[in-house]
Amino acid sequence: MTTPVSLGAAFFDLDKTIISKSSTLAFGAPLYKAGFLNRRLLAGAAIANLVYKIVGADHDQLEKVRDQLTNLTVGWDQREIEQLVEDTVHEVVAPLVYADALAIIAEHRRAGRRVVIISSSPYEVVRPLAKYLGVEEVIATRSKIGPDGKYTGELDFYAYGDGKAEAMRDMAARDHISLEDSYAYSDSATDLPMLEVVGHPVVVNPDKELREIAEERDWQIMSFETEVNLRNRLSDIPRPSTTVATATAGVIGAAVVFVAMRAKKTSA
Repeated sequence: MTTPVSLGAAFFDLDKTIISKSSTLAFGAPLYKAGFLNRRLLAGAAIANLVYKIVGADHDQLEKVRDQLTNLTVGWDQREIEQLVEDTVHEVVAPLVYADALAIIAEHRRAGRRVVIISSSPYEVVRPLAKYLGVEEVIATRSKIGPDGKYTGELDFYAYGDGKAEAMRDMAARDHISLEDSYAYSDSATDLPMLEVVGHPVVVNPDKELREIAEERDWQIMSFETEVNLRNRLSDIPRPSTTVATATAGVIGAAVVFVAMRAKKTSA
């Protein structure tokens, strides 16, 4: 008997694809209010986010971020960070969401496709944020957690590059998803593997390298520009634009937040 294959899924990168800035750096203000950040580190997070918006991040920069993430979170309580994100996600994320992304997510749901947010940001940030957006399925970077519930300084899974594509293939095999009938959305050339693994790759606000690749391969290129507050009604969300984006983009710059967390630990 042949196992049925589902219609497909829609995989969305998070930063600069669904929301307009780094998902982790967006929580600088709540971390400051909670005592994780002093004024100097808060200013550093703001500068890092500006650089992220203008320049983006290449492979080498992201590898450095990964190393910083694993080294700087040792000893911190995983649930404490996740709870902070859960408690503040409504005020942080609501104004940052692209209206176009919400409209497309709704379209995929109407078509019967599963919607998955896939991000190199930490799971503790992505899961509450995705839940707030009404998306239940998440693939994100996971740190190893010790028996005491604290970070060990190692990674269980790094949702970056080939890691994203591998996770998508694993999900497809496990849940009988047709990747040929699936869609993937991202802004960065570092996500080329996840775009190549599906039958319908879509680039959103692409960086220069990704835009060149998309043009060569005749992939769909979209521009997300309008941010919408989630308190607005979905009926007010405009239809997505298919013009080529001019905005520059990058991927996660999460190290700044975790540097701040480490600073709090060492000063305690």
